[in-house]
Amino acid sequence: MATQRVRKAHRPVDDQTRALIQDAARDGKRSRNSIAREFKVAGETVTRICAEAGLSFDRAQTETAVRAHSIDLAEERMLLAKEMVAEVREQLDLINAPYMVYSFGGMDGEIHSHLLDSAPMDERNTVMRSAGIAFDKLTRIVERDSGGLDQAVGVLDRIADGFRAAAATYRAESADEPQ
Repeated sequence: MATQRVRKAHRPVDDQTRALIQDAARDGKRSRNSIAREFKVAGETVTRICAEAGLSFDRAQTETAVRAHSIDLAEERMLLAKEMVAEVREQLDLINAPYMVYSFGGMDGEIHSHLLDSAPMDERNTVMRSAGIAFDKLTRIVERDSGGLDQAVGVLDRIADGFRAAAATYRAESADEPQ
């Protein structure tokens, strides 16, 4: 037997709140859901109240914002990847550098130390294992995120092309003007 969904009755929204919701939608700075959260009503209610006033929410603006957010996240992942590479490189360099080993000894708690030519084998293994994990993770990040970054580079290339075209036009106009 199929279960039927029971719709809740809509809570009436007073005229003052309706006007505030419509004003919030008119300013175009907030999404439908953020307005709904602000006024503690359902998203459907905001849509219905705005439709009564001939207002609607532009999905293209939301799509652009989502795309921009995806590009920002891809950039953050790439920046994190660069930091991870720098850290791994530093650790790999350190295992081949002189390495101080020490221990606390005896009842007097004396510190005994000795400088080795390079890190001991267990330290080398730990660094290599960490480097391998970082490399694996970085490879996945780069493979997955190249599309978002390519999209960002494409946008920047179009902006640069626009600047070049504007500069060429400006140069042509100033060359035509009498000196």
